[in-house]
Amino acid sequence: MLKILVCVSGGGTNLQAVIDAIRENRITNAQIIRVISNNRNAYALERARAAGIDALSVSPKEYADREAFHEAFLRAVEEKEPDLIVLAGFLVVLPEELIRRYRNRIINIHPSLIPSFCGKGFYGIRVHEKVLERGVKITGATVHFVDEGTDTGPIILQQAVTVEDDDTPEILQKRVMEQAEWKILPKAIDDIANGRITIMDGKVRRSR
Repeated sequence: MLKILVCVSGGGTNLQAVIDAIRENRITNAQIIRVISNNRNAYALERARAAGIDALSVSPKEYADREAFHEAFLRAVEEKEPDLIVLAGFLVVLPEELIRRYRNRIINIHPSLIPSFCGKGFYGIRVHEKVLERGVKITGATVHFVDEGTDTGPIILQQAVTVEDDDTPEILQKRVMEQAEWKILPKAIDDIANGRITIMDGKVRRSR
């Protein structure tokens, strides 16, 4: 059984998608053992508790400096001994030590087709604003492994979404969630939980 720890900063819609997928057996051989948020008021924590999942806040605002926060965050992760860490809208830079310890065991969902509209400064609604400013016709979402860069780790899954002429950032964000994020994040977790994912030469290979 794959033990999953989810990190999230806000409302937790991707977390809910994973919770629902496990309940509906679209993700098998996996369970969420803890949800951590850097925001004590994040609705994601309520979603977790409603599903009977251990949930806690580890906020940098509660520590004297970034080093102290990183130590507390690492403790909160490691005491649960997760097999996989899922970043589901987690707006915090991970400690490099965590990335080293959990190499190829941390995944992230990003609301664009990497390598477009990604990297420093591209997160949340800002991604969709930039997509519309540029006038691209196709956007989407990407699930990827996390490395020391920003959105630079090996890509696991991508799903394209059409941009409509009358889209606003908010409308486009919702469509990307519904048509891409909420589908490929559970699928990627299921593939990992059932041994269908390997990394060769820095690229993901998926077996059927």
